[in-house]
Amino acid sequence: MLNELDAALSPENRYHDSGSTPDTDNKQAELSMEPAYKILIADDHPLFREAISSVISSGFEGSEILETDDLDSALDITRANDDLDLILLDLNMPGMHGLNGLITLRNEAPTIPVVIVSAEEDKQVVLQAITYGAVGFITKSSPRAQMTEAIQQILNGNVYLPSDIIRTGKEGNTRRSRQDDNPISPELLNSLTRRQLLVLERMSKGESNKQIAYNLNIAETTVKAHVSAILRKLGVHNRVQAILSASDVDFSQYLKR
Repeated sequence: MLNELDAALSPENRYHDSGSTPDTDNKQAELSMEPAYKILIADDHPLFREAISSVISSGFEGSEILETDDLDSALDITRANDDLDLILLDLNMPGMHGLNGLITLRNEAPTIPVVIVSAEEDKQVVLQAITYGAVGFITKSSPRAQMTEAIQQILNGNVYLPSDIIRTGKEGNTRRSRQDDNPISPELLNSLTRRQLLVLERMSKGESNKQIAYNLNIAETTVKAHVSAILRKLGVHNRVQAILSASDVDFSQYLKR
């Protein structure tokens, strides 16, 4: 973890202005037109707060960053800033009591997206966090570029799930996850077309509609149509339910047909 934090804070990962030229002026003008976000980082580890702040500053220039180190002050900041675009929440800071803190924060500010940022890598914790209202789960061991992509995906209105954890989990939880995560029946999977299976497979990897469209070489509007059809055929209400249901599916056996 500290290696990742050191990398995030290293000088080569920071932007330096070496002088103004017409090209840089144009780039700066373009950057000034990009949306700025207001983001709260709630974590009791100063080094990690500094690291994630650096990720936001370089990846989302112009954003306003607020910081705190316990749940009570996070609640106070949330009450005073109802225009927050995102809350990055540590599971283990003072006052959290695990996922209870997430529930409290979601009840206090139901319209503000909350993302769990944690060293925890247990599949069941990830699934429970999403069930309790988080719109994403980012592990602290994630590389800088992956964190930036995850935050961007969430700010775009998508859900971010760590595909490596969702698909594999921990060995001790395998039997439990298959029983509790409402896996899709073979009959429902067979009702999907090959293209819909390909879309669902990429959804389960945490890809956004834009990424799926690029990887499958189809229009984003076509992906949205496939997603709607998938939700209808699987009998689920939203994208998260579809992703969780498909997390343990071996798509290769269905794509052979």
